[in-house]
Formats: sequence, C-alpha cells, structure tokens
Amino acid sequence: MKIKIMRATYIKKMAAGLLVLFVLGCSKYLDKKPDNLLTEEQVWQTKANAEAYLNNVYSYVYNTDGGDFASMGASDESSVCITTTDVRQMVSGNWSATSSYFYNWGHFYAGIRKSFVFEKNIDKVPSVEIGEDLKKQYKAENRFLRGWYYLQILKQYGPFVKLTDVIPSDADFNQYPRAHFDTCVAYINELMDQAFVDLPAQWGSSNNYGRPTKGSCLGVKSQVALLAASPLWNGNPAFASFKNQDGTPLASSSYDQERWKIAADAARAMIDLNTNKLFTNLDEGDPVFDPFLSVRDLFLTNWNDEILFANVNWWTWGYVKCASPGPGGYNMYNATQNLVDAFAMANGRTIDDPNSGYVETGFAGEDSDKDWAHKKGDWNMYANREARFYAFVQYNGRPVLAAPSTDDRNYFSSDANMDGRGRAEMYYNGKSGQKSRGTNNITGYNAAKRISPGDNIRNDVVSYHGPYILLRYAEILLNYAEALNEYDPANPAIVWALNQVRSRAGLPGIEEVYPEAVGNKDLMRKHILRERNVEFCFEGDRYYTLTRRLMMNDPSVQTIYGMNVNGDDGGLGFSYTGFYTRTVFQQRYWNDKMYLFPIQQTDIERNRALVQNPGW
Repeated sequence: MKIKIMRATYIKKMAAGLLVLFVLGCSKYLDKKPDNLLTEEQVWQTKANAEAYLNNVYSYVYNTDGGDFASMGASDESSVCITTTDVRQMVSGNWSATSSYFYNWGHFYAGIRKSFVFEKNIDKVPSVEIGEDLKKQYKAENRFLRGWYYLQILKQYGPFVKLTDVIPSDADFNQYPRAHFDTCVAYINELMDQAFVDLPAQWGSSNNYGRPTKGSCLGVKSQVALLAASPLWNGNPAFASFKNQDGTPLASSSYDQERWKIAADAARAMIDLNTNKLFTNLDEGDPVFDPFLSVRDLFLTNWNDEILFANVNWWTWGYVKCASPGPGGYNMYNATQNLVDAFAMANGRTIDDPNSGYVETGFAGEDSDKDWAHKKGDWNMYANREARFYAFVQYNGRPVLAAPSTDDRNYFSSDANMDGRGRAEMYYNGKSGQKSRGTNNITGYNAAKRISPGDNIRNDVVSYHGPYILLRYAEILLNYAEALNEYDPANPAIVWALNQVRSRAGLPGIEEVYPEAVGNKDLMRKHILRERNVEFCFEGDRYYTLTRRLMMNDPSVQTIYGMNVNGDDGGLGFSYTGFYTRTVFQQRYWNDKMYLFPIQQTDIERNRALVQNPGW
C-alpha cells in the first residue's frame, strides 16, 4: 500500500509533466481535436459550453496534494522521506536540463494559450445566452488566470516568452525570445489592472469560491513587486550575462532602492482595498478568541475572508495520507528541526533568547493550561510554544489528528500506550517508527497543517474538502512589512503590519518583546523573515523567500536537522531520551544556478531563440 501511495502522488506528477507540451513548439498538437469533441462553432453557441471552456482554463491552476517542490521538500522547512522522489533528487543535486522535475513551463503555457482562445471567442456567444456584463466578468477572470500563469513561470524560471495571442500553426517558432524581467513584471501588472476593473470586490455565492476578486489582482501585484524588489532580480550581478542571443539583457544590472517602495505601495493598495482580513475563530461564531483555533481553522473552512485565491479541487486525501503518522498514514511529508526551532515560545520570544524560558531537555512535569498545547510527559522542547507550532507540526507524543474516535486513536498506539489519546509513536520501535515503517519519517516530525480532526485516515476517510490556499491576506501584511522595512525602516506601519499576524497567533507585539528591533533594518528583517517562515510553513512561501532573497546558499539552510529516529529505544518508548538528540539527517547540495529551474533542453531545441537559464 505504501508503494501505491508513492506512485499515486509522484508518478501522477511525472505523467502530468509529460502530457503538457511547450506551447511554442506544439501548437499543431494542441489544435488537434478528437472526433467526439464539439466543433469550435458549437462551443461558442451556448453558455454551458463557454463556461466549460473557461473552467478548463482554470484547470491549469496548479493542482497539488501538498507535495509539490516548493511546499514540501525543497526548502529547509520540510523533506519527503522517499529518496527516489523528484524533490529529493533536486536537493541532492541530481538534476539537469534534461530532467523533468516539476516541469511546469509547458503546463502553464498550455493554460495561457487556452486563455487566448477563450478571449478571442467569448463574444461569439449569443447575448441571449450570456449578457454583456457577464462576458466582461468572464474576460476579467480569464485575464487574471493568464497573469497568474505568467507569474508562476516568472517565479520558477525567470523571464518568459511574452505572448499576446495564439501562435499560428505555421509560425516561425524561432522568432520568440524571452522578454526582459521588467517587461514580464509590467505585463503581469497590466493583466491584473485589466482584470481588476470587471471583477467583484467579493463574491456573494459559494458557487464562486475559487474565482478571483479585485483583491486577488492586487495580491498578485504585491507578489510580483516584492519579487522584483528582492536581491534575486534587483541588480543581481550573477545575471549580468543573462541575455538573449541578440545581446538584449534579460535582467537589470543595477540595484534600485525605489523598487522596495513600489512593493510597499502595492501591498498597501491591497490593504487599503479593505475587502479582506485575517481569519480568527470568532468568524466561526466562537464567543472567545482562541489563537490555536484561529490558525488551524483558517485552513479548515470552506472559505473565509483571508483567502485571496485558492484551488478548490486539490487532492486532499493524498496530502492527509502522506502527512499522517503510521500505521494509518505514510509519514512521507516530514517537518524538520530547522522549522521547529523557528517557532517562538508562547511569550513571543525566540528559543535562542535567554529570556524565552525555552528548555531543550527533559520531560514536561505538568499539562499546559491550554488544552491544545503540550501535555505532561511531552519533551520540554515542545512545551510552552506558540499556538502555530501545535497547529502545524506533528511531533513524537502529539496525539494523531486524523483519528476521531477512541478506537481510531488506539489504532495508532502500541499495547502499552493504548489510553485513548493516540500519541504518535515516532521513536524507533513505535508504530510510526523506523523499525515498523522502514524508511519512513526521517526527521521525527510530520506536517499537520490542513489536517482536520474530523478526518479518519485509518479508514481513508477525509471529511474536509476545502480550498488549497494559494494567496492570502497575511502574506500581503508581511509583504508590506518586509518592503517597508527595506525602504523606510523607521516607518511605524512596519510594526503595525507585523503585529497583525503575530496577534492572530496569540503573540505579543514585536515592540514589547524586542524593542531594539524597531527602526533597525537588519534586526527587523530577521523577525519578519522568521514570521514568514512560521506563518506560511508548507505553503511554498519559504522556498520562494529563500530564492528571491538569495539565501539558499546559507549552510544553515542546507544542513537539515531532525530527531534521532534511528536510535533504538530498546522498548523504552516515549521515555527514551536518546530520540530527542538533534541529528543531521541531510546535507543538501546547492549550486547558485538552482535559483532558477532549467528549461528543458527539448524546448530549447524547438525554439532556437529561447536561451537557457544561467548555469544550466
């Protein structure tokens, strides 16, 4: 069964990568239609068919089970336990321009091409079928999607080939070079500005969940502005020779401080739109604010006002199965000690702060006064931590999330531990340990974000099928704080924006615990980036933050720690202290060429105007 889930998760991705083809070289293939499909004229004669085509444009929004490279395994927050998976090959340096690892270039161009087809034909639908206002809305959604796909290419591969229409099948495909990075940014912003006009501020019906809004457009503009301001693209000397074949540069060679102001203004524009806010458990009708329920249930609601854009069709079961402990789950999506160390204490201080109260060794002598926090007998490393730690990380001894009944919880326990709690046994001889599970779980931790306590992974029942959040308001707040800190470090709005996110997590204001950071660009930057690390763990943000800020080559990022999962507990179980020894389980490989993914060599050969990314 373990092998089946590995295949379901990873071979599925490989097959998907092979099925999508680079748009510039494959227009004839994309134009082919099986005999049983509607003719082009029939598609644009009814509302139902036109909407089905638009839904097909939506289908290129990245559909994941949480196991894509950015959200699981490519940064220091997580790993995938099976060594043969694509992401493990990447972080070992075993890839080249002939590899197909997470090759999304052709996938997104296929979506872009279909967006052009939709835009060129939607006006053919009779007005009795679709009124003019609805056509404007559909065009706006379509333009947003095109800009979204271009943004994903820009983040993963850098400058793209800017297309503004469908390429004819008889076109000379060698006449389509890549555009300058700044041109790409401007084009994405142009598409977002166009979409903004005819999109609603909010949708009034649950039938529209997953569709963009005005806030979605401004959120994308915030993302792309922050990317443009960051060191990867703001005067990076490594890109000095990154040029098209005619010598046209593809990136700016000089640093521009003003880009940080542009990024701050873009985030502020989304904030000032005043259509979105941070989710809390009060939004669910609870009478008292609870930070744990707020950060946990943000990902367990059908929709909420924090979400700016999301995929409503992600593979929930695959994620829950891969992230849950054995024997019901597969222990595949592992959090790291690096991430665990990033979470603050409940008092808001980091664990390296002598005043934090952090204790590295020994067992907690009593339960926390919070029912969701640590219990007596948990290792002190996990005691008195902030709410997000308990909501996002499964650690040794923490009760399994996806096990609703006493009998289900006992299923995860050895005979000596059957007390109805279902504490995850990640020590060597435990039910989720190395002896029982073979190569599974290499860190002693699993991801817990997005897993519902109503799920029953023992019986493969996943009750929650809400959206996979791709963009949310908390990111805009931290984008604002980060950009403003680089441009105007004395601005009080930095503290305001950062504290919005800290407060929702139940932490005191940054000025209360670290007043020396206020107005200090370097110190405040560390706190803002740590906040991003924790708040967006397993959401892909950590990978792109490390790449855009040129931090991937830091030894602390490439040296991955976990617990001593291979230490034989000799039957001591949870009382075995040797398990809690920090252990280097992976020394990852890094080469600066990996800041951008390679374009597959086959696509370089199809389009002779297309230049490869530096170093590949």
